[in-house]
Amino acid sequence: MTGEARANGVAHNGTASDIVTVLLPERIDSVTAADVEKSMLNALAPGGKVIVDGSAVTYMSAAGVRALATALRQADERRTHMVLCSFSGPAADCLVVGGFFELLEVVASPEEAAATLRRKPVGNAAERLQPHGIAG
Repeated sequence: MTGEARANGVAHNGTASDIVTVLLPERIDSVTAADVEKSMLNALAPGGKVIVDGSAVTYMSAAGVRALATALRQADERRTHMVLCSFSGPAADCLVVGGFFELLEVVASPEEAAATLRRKPVGNAAERLQPHGIAG
């Protein structure tokens, strides 16, 4: 069973496996970031599983990076396992520069994201960023 609702350029797909996919729009900038953030936050259920699909994203400003940071923080607080996938080009560069490749699980495809979500998550965002026992 798959359902899809689209609001403000961001789609949510719910599946029988309780994985929700948030499809991001082509541009995430100061005009669209608030709607994108709201859509990601609406997908975060306590103990849930969320794929953030960036396959359509061709441009992401600092406002888009902030929206992802907010979603990451809220996902951690709600103990929602969130995986990003399919980012490329300049949008992927924003994730690298913003440190999201360190904070989040970022994979190549929605299929890989779903497989990752089916495995047990490794700690919270802070634990993934700085493994225990490593001095920095």
